[in-house]
Amino acid sequence: MEAQIKEWQDRAEALKPLNLKQIEPSLAELDAHLTLRSHIVGYGLTEADTTVWQTLRGNRVAHAYIKQNLMPNLCRWFRYIEEAYPQQAAIPERPKEKNNNGEKQKDDSANFDIGLQDVGDGTGIVTRFPPEPSGYLHIGHAKAALLNDYFAHEKYKGTLLLRFDDTNPIKEKQEFQDAIVEDLALMGIKADKVSHTSDYFKELYEYCVQLIKEGNAYADDTLQEKMRDERMKGIPSERRDSSVEDNLARFEEMKKGTEEGQRWCIRAKMSVDDPNKAMRDPVIYRCSDEEHHRTGDEWNIYPTYDFCCPIVDAIEGVTHALRTTEYNDRDAQYQWFLKALRLRPVYNWGFARLNFVRTLLSKRKLTKIVDSGFVWGWDDPRMPTVRGVRRRGVTIPALREFILKQGPSKNIVNLDWYSFWATNKKYIDPIAARYTAIAEDAKVPVTVIGAREGVITEEKDKHAKYTNLGKKKVVFSSSIIMEQEDAASFAQDEEITLMNWGNAIVRKISHSINPLAKPSGFKTVTALELELHLQGDVKKTSKKVTWLSTDQNLIPVELVDFDYLITKDKLEEGDQLEDFLNPNTETRTKALADCNVAELKVDDIVQFDRKGYFRIDKAFAHGEPAIAFQIPTGRGK
Repeated sequence: MEAQIKEWQDRAEALKPLNLKQIEPSLAELDAHLTLRSHIVGYGLTEADTTVWQTLRGNRVAHAYIKQNLMPNLCRWFRYIEEAYPQQAAIPERPKEKNNNGEKQKDDSANFDIGLQDVGDGTGIVTRFPPEPSGYLHIGHAKAALLNDYFAHEKYKGTLLLRFDDTNPIKEKQEFQDAIVEDLALMGIKADKVSHTSDYFKELYEYCVQLIKEGNAYADDTLQEKMRDERMKGIPSERRDSSVEDNLARFEEMKKGTEEGQRWCIRAKMSVDDPNKAMRDPVIYRCSDEEHHRTGDEWNIYPTYDFCCPIVDAIEGVTHALRTTEYNDRDAQYQWFLKALRLRPVYNWGFARLNFVRTLLSKRKLTKIVDSGFVWGWDDPRMPTVRGVRRRGVTIPALREFILKQGPSKNIVNLDWYSFWATNKKYIDPIAARYTAIAEDAKVPVTVIGAREGVITEEKDKHAKYTNLGKKKVVFSSSIIMEQEDAASFAQDEEITLMNWGNAIVRKISHSINPLAKPSGFKTVTALELELHLQGDVKKTSKKVTWLSTDQNLIPVELVDFDYLITKDKLEEGDQLEDFLNPNTETRTKALADCNVAELKVDDIVQFDRKGYFRIDKAFAHGEPAIAFQIPTGRGK
């Protein structure tokens, strides 16, 4: 691999001349090389990518040529490197402009140079992503996974661990674990090692015994509500000063899972009234008779995440624990465990969690709406899970780009979805073939005067701009349909443009009147006659309309659009989820599409002219309609 990187660094010299004829052969060679690749060498960013990218970006002739999109693979790669790896792809910048106060303007772009402590040459960096297998990954988890991967594999030449935090048998399933592995693979994240917290249950038990013996933990049977109140008020538990012998005996009863043992928990003896309430004697072990999905009924006691995390991090060699800023108060707790148990040091670093307006990212609440049947499942396109947004039509490169653009900032903001979908649009437009669909309950029959006799079929580009997408059939005949909204806008003898055909003049409009409509009835167009005027100038018409010949096998398709699951930008503490669930989140339109739609497969991304982008969720088969989910584009904010 090193030899390949060196080869491309040397070949970058051929891209430096400011003469297009000289560099064009090398550009074409690079374009061909990138046909099925996201990176020049291997599956991640290397110095081959950064050297070639910076060479092209620094050559004004090459850069101008790339922007013309004449070499699609090269253009795609160039844009991807620029957006996904802004620091590595950066070229020397001009000094920042100053504002009226003489201060440098703030740079709002993501800053990936977060200054991890003691990185050395980067080869010893070890990060970890520790999801709980109690649900599917959502986009907040995706940010944590991508950033840990970025610092382990791209910024430094380190190691990424994937550790399943499986310490709560009530919530966890093998199904969720398998789904997490699949979703990480889809995002291009490959851990160097996979483990489970349950692999260390024996060691964790022994560390808890050590804490008890050294007077740093105690058994407590205080009722949960009272314990919570005492912690808030800084009142010590009545059990706080129990003897080591009593604490060990009660922990043993917990371990056996006896009726007596189930009354107790183990608390770390940190502080009673520390201003940081996370330090007020947190619970570190609980008793449970639930069967664990990996260890079965071997254990009746399970450690908490806050107890396990620092210990297993230290055991597995993690150097930097990157996690969201919601854990900031618990960093002191994390370091207390390392010190009390005399474990190797691990650095903490926080970054802001990914928040979106009108979006639930609480796994507890997401589980609730899945279990209640309010959505179809974890992969419902209205869900903010990785599978949900993919089913809605997000591409994985767009997801990676958007998240990495946010960077490891500590500033917590509620993002809107518009920029997310706008990022995705850049990726889907070059691959979305264009087709036509007419709403079935709003179709208007149209007779075209001057059409060639019979039924004529012609081959047209699936996309006028991206001709590499291939050809489609366009059927012409004197009998067509168009939509009521278009037909109702026409005036007598108005010249319009039939897309993919040419101009026509409106010669006859037939109406029916709905007497129930207010104030004076609404005219519905029941039929039209158009006369072709192909010599007309399409640039001079204000109405370009879609149409379909009825002399083809029209394909039924259901177009589905979605709204937010909740009606409030952000749920506050005390808000009841049920009070803010949106009762109307789904709109379905039955339509007829051109004959080419019969060939579409599940996951194809297409554009229906004048209706938008769609992902095919169910292909047309056995007369059953195709189902297409509308993909937002970031417009219409």
